Amino acid sequence: MVSSHGRRGIRAQSFVTWHDDQVTAHQAETITNRTDATARAVIECAADAIVAFGTDRTVLLWNPAAERMFGWTAAQVVGLEPPIIPEELKAEHNAVLERVRGGGQISFATRRIRKDSTVIDLRIDTSALINGIGEVTGWVNVCHQTGEDDVARHYMAERARVVRRLGDVVADMNAQRDLESVLDRIAASLRELTSADAGGFVLIEDDMLRLVSAAGLPARLRGRTATLSKSLVGELMQSGKTVMMATGESGGFDDLIWSALPGLHTIALSLSHVAGKPYGALYALYSRRKLSHVELELLELLAGHAGVALTNAMAFEEVVRQRAHERAIIDGSADGIAVLDGAGLVREWNPAAHRITGMPGPEAIGKPPPFPLPDPGAMLTHKLPNGRWLDVLCTSLADSGELVIDFRDVTAAKELEEAKDLFLATTSHELRTPITVVQGFASTLASRWDQLADPERRAAVCTIAERAGSLGRLVEQLLLGSRAGADQLPVSNGPFDLGAVLHGATTAFRPLSDKHVVVADIPADLPTASGDTMATDIIVGQLLENAFKYSPDGGAVRVSARVTGEIGAGETEPGGGWIEVTVEDEGIGIADGDHERIFDRFVQGETGDRRRFGGVGIGLFIVRRLAQAQHGEVTASSRPAGGTIMCLRLRVAARGEG
Repeated sequence: MVSSHGRRGIRAQSFVTWHDDQVTAHQAETITNRTDATARAVIECAADAIVAFGTDRTVLLWNPAAERMFGWTAAQVVGLEPPIIPEELKAEHNAVLERVRGGGQISFATRRIRKDSTVIDLRIDTSALINGIGEVTGWVNVCHQTGEDDVARHYMAERARVVRRLGDVVADMNAQRDLESVLDRIAASLRELTSADAGGFVLIEDDMLRLVSAAGLPARLRGRTATLSKSLVGELMQSGKTVMMATGESGGFDDLIWSALPGLHTIALSLSHVAGKPYGALYALYSRRKLSHVELELLELLAGHAGVALTNAMAFEEVVRQRAHERAIIDGSADGIAVLDGAGLVREWNPAAHRITGMPGPEAIGKPPPFPLPDPGAMLTHKLPNGRWLDVLCTSLADSGELVIDFRDVTAAKELEEAKDLFLATTSHELRTPITVVQGFASTLASRWDQLADPERRAAVCTIAERAGSLGRLVEQLLLGSRAGADQLPVSNGPFDLGAVLHGATTAFRPLSDKHVVVADIPADLPTASGDTMATDIIVGQLLENAFKYSPDGGAVRVSARVTGEIGAGETEPGGGWIEVTVEDEGIGIADGDHERIFDRFVQGETGDRRRFGGVGIGLFIVRRLAQAQHGEVTASSRPAGGTIMCLRLRVAARGEG
């Protein structure tokens, strides 16, 4: 049964035309009714499925053969969008309807969906539904279920041909490396594949579109812009689809980029994605010919391949930019940088390498570098024949087998280090004589004690003893610093009672200042440490001395110890855990940037009040070297509330060690 809606659609087409002068009005009405009844009977009895659509793309008519073919009844589909069209073929369906809008008929092979979700192959004859005054009121589709008939074979042959053309175009497009060349090839390929009268590619830039390539359009249009939200591209993005077609009855469109194409009547466009986001859109413009569903599908395929080609071109340009950036960094580096091939021969040699070694690039290329190489990841210090000292660092590139060599001129630092070593040795030697004199004078005073007044004797003895003690400590510190610089520290590692060392140090320092309060937070079950008792005592003493020295206004000095990391039950070597000792004061703290520098020889903080406390700046250098000699480490940090936290880390002694 055909619905009334469907009957109105059929009647509107006027199957027979009568002249008023041939019959009476009553006879004409009788003949018309009889004709309509005949037409309805033909449609309802037809073996082929007949489906009519209105201009709003909803179903007007759905005959019994359509019910049998697709499974939906007329009552279920009339007045609604047809449920039989696969999502990927909706663009094809709309393109066919638009093509026959002006008259004529198209027969094409395609697929449709049944109610049970199965897909059937059909040949569909499509024609326009025109009323008595020549207006298009809809379309009629006559559906024939097909097998391997001539139409299907022709359709597949055409598909194979355009796929081959598309493959050739895509290969050519992907062969381009320059982004601008890729964009121009995309626009040219569009006209070649879709037979469009003109085409172009627009980039999406925030809320703007910019035409970056065009074919069949004036060159002056390149660079023109339009507002994305008011364009067809914006409409397409909002729809969630990747392809759409638009027609203009007057031949004009709101998107003014294309206004230079005379007679423009149809625009098809498809989005291209890069990195999963819309990057641009491909336009196909028609002013002389119609757009078919095959060409619309080709446009969508080309847009997808264009996204791939653009991704490749952008990646290539990024590599080129990155290499240029790296080359600028290498050429501008103050360090000498060389790249060696797998045979150890120089492939690249930057300007700084020339300045440092005196060897120009052309002379260095293809030869081994003029200095030995350390193991990858290690550093080597080497003296060149011209007297310059180099620190050489080597890095291996696993994927290519190449070596990157970074070397810098450390001649000035080396000379300074040697001068400091000489200063230490000389100062240590020179200070022994005054110490001996002071100690001898003290002995003389002791032997002539009765000849001097009591106040004189006491003042002299105290002064001599104080100076001798200070000089003695300075000498010992200088000697220890010299040995530390030569890696000759007298350290003998083994298990020792760290808790006892900490308690002894805090007890010894408590009476030395009435401004400071020494607080010990040392667990009774602190495990045995791996290291040297004497070296650790020197470290803790130096840290406490610094805490007193750099907190002149007094305050609390806290010595804490705790175990960090897990201690394995079966450990046979140090490394199963760490003991962390912290000495925390409330003094002037350490300036930003000095937390590592204070461990260098002859260095104190460069800012704040630290300079006024005197000293030669060797104590913390010795502390770090002593810690490292025990396979430990010492670091410095600032307290948030002011002051300094010095942290010593030593290994927990392994079971059976010693």
